[in-house]
Amino acid sequence: MVKLLFQVVSKSVPACRFIFDSSAAWCIRRKHQFIPAKYLKSQAEARKEPAIMKLDTPEFHSIFTPELEKLVSIFNKHSYEIRIAGGAVRDLLMGKAPHDLDFATVATPDEMKSMFTTENIRMINNRGEKHGTITARINDKANFEVTTLRIDISTDGRHAEVQFTTDWKLDANRRDLTINAMFLGLDGTVYDYFYGYEDLQKRRVRFVGDAVQRIQEDYLRMLRYFRFYGRIAEHPDAHDGPTLEAMRQNASGLDRISGERIWAELSKILEGNFGGELMAKMLSLGMGPHMGFPKDSNVDEFMRIWNQSKNIKLKPPSLIAALVSSIDEVTELYGRLKFSALERDLCYFIVEHRGAPEAVNRLRPYQLLELHSRFKPNVAHDFVIELLKYKNDLELLKEFEPWRCPKFPVNGIILRENGVPGGPSMGMAMSKLKAYWADHDFKATAEDIIKQIPRILDEMGVDPSAEPQKKPSPKKSRKS
Repeated sequence: MVKLLFQVVSKSVPACRFIFDSSAAWCIRRKHQFIPAKYLKSQAEARKEPAIMKLDTPEFHSIFTPELEKLVSIFNKHSYEIRIAGGAVRDLLMGKAPHDLDFATVATPDEMKSMFTTENIRMINNRGEKHGTITARINDKANFEVTTLRIDISTDGRHAEVQFTTDWKLDANRRDLTINAMFLGLDGTVYDYFYGYEDLQKRRVRFVGDAVQRIQEDYLRMLRYFRFYGRIAEHPDAHDGPTLEAMRQNASGLDRISGERIWAELSKILEGNFGGELMAKMLSLGMGPHMGFPKDSNVDEFMRIWNQSKNIKLKPPSLIAALVSSIDEVTELYGRLKFSALERDLCYFIVEHRGAPEAVNRLRPYQLLELHSRFKPNVAHDFVIELLKYKNDLELLKEFEPWRCPKFPVNGIILRENGVPGGPSMGMAMSKLKAYWADHDFKATAEDIIKQIPRILDEMGVDPSAEPQKKPSPKKSRKS
């Protein structure tokens, strides 16, 4: 395919270049920039006047720290417009104080670097520069990420080749959801090109423009749709039919997305509102196998666990354990999603012990699980708590939660001194002696336990007198 290289130079926009796909046939010059015609044609329907309201709320005023005011004054001094972008605007419109502030500007990265250098502002973390992001550290106290307005010239479903622009609407058009495509001026003016404010009022999650196009630009946007649905929507299943169909048709695109990115979104979905219903919906759209889940995932069991645990909040690894039927399937899922080792071990633990047999003393099997665990005591305790939540045994959970396993009164040295051989025999004897200790309500003394050693060794068929002696380590020869 033929590609053309354009060089654009103007007083307001420094020299920049971008690759232009000849299949677009022609391009349009706009504000000293060449924009591919096919990109302009693909824009979503926009309102004529994007400035829709003036925000004047306590949450809005609370963001103005001395550091932010200094950042804004620098941009104003150098005549570059800067606005708050994305999620912070959405949160402020919902009456929430945003956790993070992202900024967009007409200034290019080179212009920002020159400006910050002139103003003696330190810049850190230059990894985002190729995508137009400069991070300024103000007063050696706060970091601000400021990104140049841009459009995605080409995408492969994961990454985009970008061109900088000075057109706010073009930047909004490339974003995923209408509720994330709004800007907020530092004077409180809300700029909404694609009716995101109306969608927010109706608690509706909608892609900007054509859903298929937005999804194919970055397939992770399907998961972002469900994550924001859980944050915005008031009902678990009020999705738009064509949007669901667009995701069904593009489910296999998740094969291109790394497991780490998928799990980062999926775990937030499961922790949010309607997490179970949204997970079931994704599976019904055929997304499961492309995220690493078995083709025959046990959705009924998953929904049973989800519905019974709504008031006790299971962790995401515990929830996905309901979808798999074996340890091997957990291993395959871990290989795809790359969640943490602790999350993997919790999933293993749930799958291995969710069918644990009951006993006369109902608490004892769970005490023994913690006692014999290879994990640190606090981790093992948390795992057992999660298992009891999974089994929805709230009465037993209340009894187990405050319990702490006492320290076992003997160790390997004491056992060796009392005739227990080393190696596998030591581990087996230790396990049996711990079981004896537990059967006596963890109150047996070291003396009581030591008295059990001959009986334990006899049951094991181990003759302590037959323990092989360790061979002495060979002496190192001295160099002459």
